[in-house]
Amino acid sequence: MSPSPSSSVSVRSATEVNAEIRDLWQRSGGYLSPQDEADYQRLLVEWAAATGGNDRSAA
Repeated sequence: MSPSPSSSVSVRSATEVNAEIRDLWQRSGGYLSPQDEADYQRLLVEWAAATGGNDRSAA
């Protein structure tokens, strides 16, 4: 049997996660502390899950 869903599974929309990413960058003044970097990485994973992993920059 598969394990139960983890708390890292996105339940928020990409728009909500994107807003949090923008807020993080604004609060940090463009410099991420080690804790901020960890939060940023977590948010990127959540955002990718919320968008279905679409990469608009791919040619």
